[in-house]
Amino acid sequence: MEFLVASAIGVMTAGGIYLVLRLRTFPVILGVSLLTYAVNVFLFASGRLTVGAPPILRDGVETYTDPLPQALVLTAIVISFGMTAVVVMVGLGAYLHSDDDHVDDVPEGETAEEQP
Repeated sequence: MEFLVASAIGVMTAGGIYLVLRLRTFPVILGVSLLTYAVNVFLFASGRLTVGAPPILRDGVETYTDPLPQALVLTAIVISFGMTAVVVMVGLGAYLHSDDDHVDDVPEGETAEEQP
């Protein structure tokens, strides 16, 4: 079980980094979202992978899951949703301004050598 979760985190991280390094805005947005999903799964897995165990201590319960990573993941989901909305709006504004969605476009009237 732990190997499967660790492999999924690694694949999501690798895919997210690959997409962030693309030159178009949409794959960059998908890559950032994939990286946030990988971090969320990592945070959730840090609270021990137990199946059917309650997150709150009660009488007669010997094993339980840590509720703190669950709360952190819920907070991270809300924050990543807000940041994804902001990045989509910035990317949409850049696309509408320049009619192109390349991340590293050179402004009109300048060459690549003139940029700092």
